[in-house]
Amino acid sequence: MSLPQDSVPDKLPNGPGAAAILAAGIGSFALGMLAVLADHVARFGKMMIFYRPTGPLSGVTTCAVLVWLVVWAVLDRSWRGRTVRARPLITAAMVLLLLGLLLTFPPFGDLF
Repeated sequence: MSLPQDSVPDKLPNGPGAAAILAAGIGSFALGMLAVLADHVARFGKMMIFYRPTGPLSGVTTCAVLVWLVVWAVLDRSWRGRTVRARPLITAAMVLLLLGLLLTFPPFGDLF
């Protein structure tokens, strides 16, 4: 069943989708930063041990997922029903994703 032509909006809001994309980039960057901190700051690394057999990785990944979910929820709520400029958000998300990915590799993470 299709909607009558006069009830279809010209432009659907992209706020929730943009929120999901940007939150994924921020969450990825958080993972990389937390991994570097846990590797280089002994006290922080000990705080990140949520499950002893996996070491700090358990806390790093748990905290990164929490950052991603909180950012996604906040952005989704504030951008619901809105149309935002997608290009800068997608660019920022891709840059953050790339930085987060690079920080998880020892040659790059060890530079800090």
